[in-house]
Amino acid sequence: MPSSAPLLRVRGLSLTHAGSTRPSPVDVSFDVQPGEVVLVLGPSGSGKSTLTLALNGLIPQSVPAEVSGSIEVNGHDTVSTPVAELSADIAMVFQDPDAQIVTGTLLDEVAFALENLLLPVDEVLGRAEQALRQVGLWDRQDWNPDRLSGGGRQRLAIACALAMGSPLIVLDEPTANLDPQGIDDVYDALAELVASGDRSIILVEHNLDAAMRFATRVLVLDQQGRLVFDGPADEVLRGHTDELVAMGVWLPAATLAGRMLRDRGILPADAPLPLTPEELAEALAPSTGSGAGSDSPRRSLSESPRGSLSGSPRGSLSERSESKRIERAEGESKSLPPIVRAQNLTVKRGRTEILHGIELDIESGSLTAIVGANGAGKTTLIQALAGVVPPPKNQVEVDGLDPARASPRDLAARIGFVFQNPEHQFIAHTVFDELAHGLTLRQAQGSVRQAQGSKIADAEISERVNEMLVRFGLEHKADVHPFLLSGGEKRRLSVGTALITRPRVLALDEPTFGQDRARADELLHLLADLRAAGTTIIIVTHDLQLVADHATHTVILNEGSVHASGPTAELFATAGLFESAGLRLPVLHRALDPALRGILTEVAR
Repeated sequence: MPSSAPLLRVRGLSLTHAGSTRPSPVDVSFDVQPGEVVLVLGPSGSGKSTLTLALNGLIPQSVPAEVSGSIEVNGHDTVSTPVAELSADIAMVFQDPDAQIVTGTLLDEVAFALENLLLPVDEVLGRAEQALRQVGLWDRQDWNPDRLSGGGRQRLAIACALAMGSPLIVLDEPTANLDPQGIDDVYDALAELVASGDRSIILVEHNLDAAMRFATRVLVLDQQGRLVFDGPADEVLRGHTDELVAMGVWLPAATLAGRMLRDRGILPADAPLPLTPEELAEALAPSTGSGAGSDSPRRSLSESPRGSLSGSPRGSLSERSESKRIERAEGESKSLPPIVRAQNLTVKRGRTEILHGIELDIESGSLTAIVGANGAGKTTLIQALAGVVPPPKNQVEVDGLDPARASPRDLAARIGFVFQNPEHQFIAHTVFDELAHGLTLRQAQGSVRQAQGSKIADAEISERVNEMLVRFGLEHKADVHPFLLSGGEKRRLSVGTALITRPRVLALDEPTFGQDRARADELLHLLADLRAAGTTIIIVTHDLQLVADHATHTVILNEGSVHASGPTAELFATAGLFESAGLRLPVLHRALDPALRGILTEVAR
């Protein structure tokens, strides 16, 4: 560890938001030295994002909160030092990039903060160009940020932080909306940033496969917001795997797979768990009869006890999910009538055509994933199918209804929609009222009736809302304003508001964004339950592992057109198909040869 003074010193920090009854985080203390890359982990609601906002003074200077303890950045107290002054020492990338974009072009956006530092014009332009090139956006320097996809705006926010040249950069879920190439671009830029050894990064991240490339240290907050683990990344992740799984914290895919294989007796019980796909491949090599230790005794797959890749009590290998897999396999072999259809769907934004003649049928009862590189048109497509962006007439049909002609009330009865940014759909002052809004509106309009023919009663509304609060772990936040929830809690609330009216089709844009592992697993189980009950699910996601594990059908978009569509298993079995659309298969698929992938597939099923 460097002997120089720390860039960041946190002592006894507790933060309590206005209106909250308890602090989170609680009594947290740590230092960050130059050259460190610190990964902050914890379940949803543990205070990770709150902590990041306090590090640059936004809490309490802009966001009201009670602060006890202290934070110093390069010797400056973050409570008393103006945020503008602190920005020279600490740069911030928010979980929601729209919260920090203020200008009309990408170049102006990156240059904005540099101009406020009164830097020479040549230096401003030079830094801005370098940062935009690092994240792959220089060719769009004259674009309005509104033209970018969610992932594109995320990269723009990261470029702004890189251009500042601050010795400390804090990033909250920087890759959540990025395709694999965008993730590589961002982490290449961040690795270059810390290579000199005099700058540091604090990273809140769920994509640990990417973060393991250069994370040197891990801090873990528990559900109460207490710092429970702090140490080198490999020591924390290998040495406390069971505790982290129990807490619902994300782990690298290789670690979860290794844990599952160890539980099955395929890997030795005393073997260290892998952190990377390469380590997993090396550990699995004996299973294919190659490499050292191929004569090691191990039970056959059929004799081994079931494990769980997710690590949760209701994990992906439970009997319940095993039956779902069988149902899904059977469902994929049947030809079901489409419940959502797009015929020559063409959508423009201004003068720019985003979608080009989309032809698509989505089968009733399926879970269909829409995937593609950033800017491929995924969000535009799902919004057009759901009528959020009204499509041209006669080009989309949802359960017999044309979204271009339907009233919002009638459309909402057919399809529920969950925005990529949860805050875009919140309208009430409490979590309870947010969930109740759709039902209350229908009650007033008399459009939803019980079997007896009467309008929904107040008692039923309360029952449904309370059921949803419990299902999404929000019962203790019923009276809290939705905007005061954590990022993960906002996401769960947004899903709940779409589900509560029980539509036949549910469309979700990045549904697991901001969720801890346990909550993401619960949400996926909930979607499986809804599908088993007849609900058709459509999701947009960048997580191809999620697609491989859960989607019955997949639509691959490329530059606004359908690149391929069909049963998920068939698409994944087609060599080069995803890569030709600018995508990459999940890390374990890329790192393991077919024989080793076969072992994981056999165990998972």
